Amino acid sequence: MTLVYLNVGSNTARTDHICAGLDALQAQFGALELSSVYESEALGFSGDRFYNLAVAVYTDMPVVELASWLRQLEYSKGREPGAERFSPRNLDIDILCYADKVGCIAGVELPRPEILENAHVLGPLAELVPTALHPVAGLCYAQLWADYASRQNVWRVDFEWQDRQISSAET
Repeated sequence: MTLVYLNVGSNTARTDHICAGLDALQAQFGALELSSVYESEALGFSGDRFYNLAVAVYTDMPVVELASWLRQLEYSKGREPGAERFSPRNLDIDILCYADKVGCIAGVELPRPEILENAHVLGPLAELVPTALHPVAGLCYAQLWADYASRQNVWRVDFEWQDRQISSAET
């Protein structure tokens, strides 16, 4: 089984789409490890705020199969094929890391460059796995987050999934 880190996000009917995405991930992969849910402004376009969180799963799927499965999940939740990169998303799930693999594998850049570029990706990942090492930078995610400098603000929000609170704005 391979440990994979994902970023799950939405900026349309955010709670419904995030919960539906987590339900589908749990049905496919079993137990999920979750960060808090963070809210942030849309990047690259004017749009509603996003919710994002990091999720750890274990899978036997190779990268190409996992990427395809995730894309089909996004489509099943209303993502339009060929949608612009910077546009509203019902559900957006990105592979951040696939074990310690590095490079472009089946069209997926690993580790995902946005880890080091965007607060809404790095913040949740640093919370979820603070001592794990970024496979290229060689630093733990907590250190990368402590050193992070950006104009993008992110903040935790209250969030419930399957009748349990997974995130608190007051943490």
